[in-house]
Amino acid sequence: MSFTVAIDGPAAAGKGTVSKAVAAHFGFAHLDTGLLYRAVGAKVIAGAAPVAAAQALDPVDLENDALRTPEVAQAASEVAVIPEVREALVAFQRSFAARAGGAVLDGRDIGTVICPKADVKLFVTASAACRAERRFQELVAKGLDVRFETVLADVKERDARDSTRAAAPLVPAEGAVMLDTSDLTVAQAIAAAVDVIAAARR
Repeated sequence: MSFTVAIDGPAAAGKGTVSKAVAAHFGFAHLDTGLLYRAVGAKVIAGAAPVAAAQALDPVDLENDALRTPEVAQAASEVAVIPEVREALVAFQRSFAARAGGAVLDGRDIGTVICPKADVKLFVTASAACRAERRFQELVAKGLDVRFETVLADVKERDARDSTRAAAPLVPAEGAVMLDTSDLTVAQAIAAAVDVIAAARR
């Protein structure tokens, strides 16, 4: 029996962490949809045609550590504007969501476009300052020389771009439960999400 959990939200709000944790808690499959375009981009770099790469995408392709490189990110942004690539990846996501045993998908348009009839919809968010601080600490931990003000400006710019784009803007889906993680620990955010999903399964 399928059970679909759609988790959307802006960058650095914690949706990836929450998604992986609730998937593990309930024994559901997890899909980080942000990796899909990167996986297609990586295949294109390796010589594949964009549409063919998207149509042949396999979940195993998302387990490639090299998907986080700037080169792959650039390729991902280039293939993302191809309508046939988007169509293939929408189909991939919907197929994943309908799998038996339950699925958790996280991204920007899961509850609004990919799975508008998901059993549970969560919109994980946090203040821009809070998300910028988290991203800043991540970058510093990696040894990068960055200024908090620059990271905050980047977060605000991305928010504006994501929420005003013509195709699938980042907005809470109808019926989505809002989860603001600004003042929550990781454990508290996960517990809150688990409670929402458990209540829906009763």
